Amino acid sequence: MFNQPLMVCAQSLSRPLVTVISVASLQLSCFFLPDKMTHHCTKFSGHWKIIVFDEECFQGRRHEFTSECCNVMEFGFETVRSLRVESGAWVGYEHASYQGQQFVLERGEYPQCDAFGGSNAYHIERLTSFRPIACANHRECRMTIYERENFLGRKGELSDDYPSLQAMGWCNNEVGSLRIQSGAFVCYQYPGYRGYQYIMECDRHCGEYKHFREFGSHCQTPQIQSIRRIQQ
Repeated sequence: MFNQPLMVCAQSLSRPLVTVISVASLQLSCFFLPDKMTHHCTKFSGHWKIIVFDEECFQGRRHEFTSECCNVMEFGFETVRSLRVESGAWVGYEHASYQGQQFVLERGEYPQCDAFGGSNAYHIERLTSFRPIACANHRECRMTIYERENFLGRKGELSDDYPSLQAMGWCNNEVGSLRIQSGAFVCYQYPGYRGYQYIMECDRHCGEYKHFREFGSHCQTPQIQSIRRIQQ
């Protein structure tokens, strides 16, 4: 369940307009917000630790990392087939040099490749690079999503988890651009946290993602229908 309603905001050329609409138990407060929001990016003060294995179920060759890895092949791995996240939050990539599909890796065990993507609608066959998510902060996350690229059109302010943006009042199934004021989020292509994942961080791109092509090297469409905060 989510604690905060999605604040859907319409652009206004005159004075601010405030409208409250009740839809069942949902309230949408529609108002004009300034384009520039306060940027407050706090870094994780602890340490990161991830243990990777070249066979499923934590078997075979293993290696422990406390910082980023741009190519596991440099450590004698063909790919990573299982892993344990001991501390911190990480983002894994399908290909070397942080390219291809992304998937968030939070604390816990991932006994096989399919577990990396959670409820991902796409089969994941390899993990070749990964890095810590330094700004992940589950208690302090704020972002603004925009209908069109370059921060134009209707906008919505988020500070919680949203398994369906449309159910919470967002206008369509796409997000053209977004700003991260604090923390880190994972955006999903489909409702229910399914489909391609896009990791959005306040310390990447200065927290500004002006076009869907900046969401990730694998992003081919602005389709985003669910969003949640990343837990450290």
